[in-house]
Amino acid sequence: MFLNNFVSVEEVLISKEIADSRFACDLNKCKGACCTLESDFGAPLLEDEIGKITEILPVVKKYLPAEHVREIERNGFYENKESELVIKSVGRRACVFVYYENGIAKCSIEKAFLNNETDFKKPLSCHLFPIRISKFGGDVLRYEKFSECLPAVINGTQKEIKLIDFCSEPLERAYGKKWFSKLKDIFESENVNA
Repeated sequence: MFLNNFVSVEEVLISKEIADSRFACDLNKCKGACCTLESDFGAPLLEDEIGKITEILPVVKKYLPAEHVREIERNGFYENKESELVIKSVGRRACVFVYYENGIAKCSIEKAFLNNETDFKKPLSCHLFPIRISKFGGDVLRYEKFSECLPAVINGTQKEIKLIDFCSEPLERAYGKKWFSKLKDIFESENVNA
């Protein structure tokens, strides 16, 4: 079941770091840094998410700064970069879907979801962050570390929240409750035997 530092659950490889690391976002400290990391592009998108986002754009746009709306209207919200669909950024910094509330970068798609204006919470890659999915003959889940997320590591350590538990909702969204339950069982039995 364990392959070096990975565990396999139904042909998905998961880094043991995901179960061993502590992590819990602290927006008051990081200010939504994951949505504003310096880059030409934002988070990866799944193909079926493009239609969903296109459909809810009129709702989402009302929460966005004018500069972001202009970018979407001129150039769209995503791009195909080296066979990967990615969200565009504004000024090589903010995801095109970012709005600011009390100095914190937040997701306008998630705001529409929380206001019951859509049933689409946000792109899966954003929901899973800092867990990233790589393709290598199947899905490989790994913990992607950023110095900007140090407050989340400190917060998770203080509150004793594991990354796997912090990301339980998006992991269940991606692979199902049964899959997640198997994953938890494997990691818990591994900790007992360690």
